[in-house]
Amino acid sequence: MKLTVLSTLLFGLLLFGCNHAGKADPSKKNVSTIANMPNPDKDLTEIRNLVRQALKWADSKNVIQLLPALSKDSLCTGFDFDTVNQNLEKLRQTGFFADEFIDNYDRIMHTLDKKIKNKEFDAWNVYELPTFNFANDVDPWCSCQDNMSWGNVEVEPIKLSNNKGELTWNWGKLDATVDKSWKSFSYNFRVVKVHNKWKISYMEGFDYNESIK
Repeated sequence: MKLTVLSTLLFGLLLFGCNHAGKADPSKKNVSTIANMPNPDKDLTEIRNLVRQALKWADSKNVIQLLPALSKDSLCTGFDFDTVNQNLEKLRQTGFFADEFIDNYDRIMHTLDKKIKNKEFDAWNVYELPTFNFANDVDPWCSCQDNMSWGNVEVEPIKLSNNKGELTWNWGKLDATVDKSWKSFSYNFRVVKVHNKWKISYMEGFDYNESIK
């Protein structure tokens, strides 16, 4: 009887040890994602500066008109693709965005144009909010209607290697008096390294599948 109890106890301890060993330490969740990089702090600083610069540009008078609508009797009939093509070139000229991001914006515009002409959305009065998700109600560059200083933006890696990464950005350390919604906010984005320079390849406010709904 004692031998049976002792065997059962030892088996239980062994099982617990195996299960415990298989669980990742939450405090180390990002270690393996950047462990093989020679200087991750340098890359994270470059990515943070890239995001800050891109957001400052998106909040300036130089930002592109995301939805250059054509209209008749105030109702959208499609998009001005001369302006869309100019937008694509302006995005390239900033140096902030990879081809993946620029091509994705172009694809969003062509898909929305097609759906508008096929009357797949409710009619859109161009003086009101769009009847599709893209650039509707919140600014897709930050998924926000208001913002803190762009200089507050900090980045957190989810996965990061020498030439690509998936991260979030947030408002960094804020005063204790600031509403908790600002502190809990985060925004997903991805980057790729092109000619030894980090560029933005994806932003959640420009997610293709969500934008065309």
